[in-house]
Amino acid sequence: MKHIKLLAIIILALTIAACGTATATPQATQIPTVIADNTIIAEGRVEPIQYAEIAFNASGAISEVLVKEGQLVKKGDPLIRLGGESDTNYAAAQVELASAQKAWDDLLNSRDADFAQAVIELKEARKASEKAYQYLVYLQNDKKIPQTQSRRVLTNTPYGYQYEIKTKSFKGPAPQDWIVEAENNLALKKAELEKAQRAYDRLKEGPDADQLPILEARLNAAKAGVAAFSVIAPFDGVVAKLNAKTGGTINAGEIAVTIADTSNWIVVTTDMTEIDVVKLKEGQPVTVRLDAIPDVELKGNVLSIGNNYTINQGDVVYEAIILLTDKDAAMRWGMTAVVTFE
Repeated sequence: MKHIKLLAIIILALTIAACGTATATPQATQIPTVIADNTIIAEGRVEPIQYAEIAFNASGAISEVLVKEGQLVKKGDPLIRLGGESDTNYAAAQVELASAQKAWDDLLNSRDADFAQAVIELKEARKASEKAYQYLVYLQNDKKIPQTQSRRVLTNTPYGYQYEIKTKSFKGPAPQDWIVEAENNLALKKAELEKAQRAYDRLKEGPDADQLPILEARLNAAKAGVAAFSVIAPFDGVVAKLNAKTGGTINAGEIAVTIADTSNWIVVTTDMTEIDVVKLKEGQPVTVRLDAIPDVELKGNVLSIGNNYTINQGDVVYEAIILLTDKDAAMRWGMTAVVTFE
């Protein structure tokens, strides 16, 4: 009887232990999958597509300020002039220009019309040859030549299938046929230069032949001397900043006016890290939001990626330039932008 009771106790203990073990075992829980976010976000500043800070090459009193901040200007428009009746430096430059021009005119007038024409044609031929050479060098060496490519695409329209012309713009090495054409053009310009040089050499002989280059150099220097007393607009744009007032003075090298071309805007990044910059490519689409107008989303593309670096708060950063394809009337130079690279 004792053995039966002992056996029953053992069976009961094993049953309780089995139940306790089963109860203590937790059920396996499913761990959610984490998806990595590869979005690249950088901060930058809004800038015009191009701008120029213009300074005088001479010091003096400001006689005329012909523009004001915010004014639209055209390439070649006069902006500011130095000098006046009481400015001896300006008066001396004017006298020298008049004297150099007269000496040049007197020399040309002392020759016949054929020689004068030969001088003009030789000068123009030299410029044309140099321009053709520089263009060929540009095509042979620059790897970012702006180009367009067009192709015919068959498109389904409400009027049936029709061919449409699709055009895309890109930058890359110049096509070989462009280079060949530029080489042929350079050869032609060199031949024209040699012809003009022969005509000039044939007519230049005379008692005053050695004076011609001297007077030409004097005249060019005199023109530059007068030009140093004024600044002109280098391209179409708007007067972004003006540091000159009529009656005031300014020193040579001091910035007098800043001209900005706001027909297009760019964003220059300031914190693109070395880890992120290697993931970018030119032409990559981006979206841009400005802190000042956060409700406006602007589109753009990566225009260029810097090769050189700077140190920003201990980090190695590179400059990426974004060309905006959208713009907003409220945009201003220097606004903070957040760029999201798609």
